[in-house]
Amino acid sequence: MDPNSPPPPSGLVLIDKPAKRAVSSMTACRVVKKKLIAGGVGDPKRRRNIAVGHAGTLDPLASGLLIVLVGRATRLCDALMAGRKTYVAEIDLAHASNTDDLEGELVANPAPATVPTLDELQRVLESRFTGEIAQRPPAFSAMWVNGQRAYELARKGRAPEMAERPVMIHSARVLHYDWPMLTIEFECGKGTYVRSLARDIGIALTGHAGCLRGLRRTAIGPYRVDEAWPLESLPDVLRESDIIRVDPRTGVRIDRPEEPNLDNA
Repeated sequence: MDPNSPPPPSGLVLIDKPAKRAVSSMTACRVVKKKLIAGGVGDPKRRRNIAVGHAGTLDPLASGLLIVLVGRATRLCDALMAGRKTYVAEIDLAHASNTDDLEGELVANPAPATVPTLDELQRVLESRFTGEIAQRPPAFSAMWVNGQRAYELARKGRAPEMAERPVMIHSARVLHYDWPMLTIEFECGKGTYVRSLARDIGIALTGHAGCLRGLRRTAIGPYRVDEAWPLESLPDVLRESDIIRVDPRTGVRIDRPEEPNLDNA
């Protein structure tokens, strides 16, 4: 590379991914890369080699914050994924699903003898779904089981028995509850399946699995969805000034230097 050419771009582009089956996390990355190339980001001779990745997949039917990593910032994937994430989950206590969400076949649960109260819900969240808990991942997940993805086995009718593993739930706050629907904001650590939380909260309250009807990620570490570009509203061209500069070792945001005031030069 020409030593006089500008350094390769490095940083983050924050995207608000829509909840659409056709829009995967990698689809969003490809859209951002195309628009960065259109904006002339990086070495003109190597634009198509711009490294782009993301810090944590969102399911197609989930919306919210997706951090697109550009250039050397792709090295931050593990560090950002290890941080706290905040989700808003809509949970249906009247139905269960083999996928624990709307991707699967919905089955109506028996009506409870008594509808759980808000106080009962809050006690269950505090006692059983806060702090480090043992969680069983969904059978329809991308986890590896004996050399195969769990969802591949499940789709063949051989759903694997998923082993429990520890995950950290920093907080679980009820935003709305009107039986059988409830909305909870979770702040959680790496590896947490919110689908599993929906399933298990239903079991804890009624003896029958709940189902995740909607999911939105609102924060990853210090980055929040309210400062993200809606994917559908991205301009045709993204320039280097649209990339949030971060330390490629720590992920800490680096403030852009102020433009010199030439009038006073």
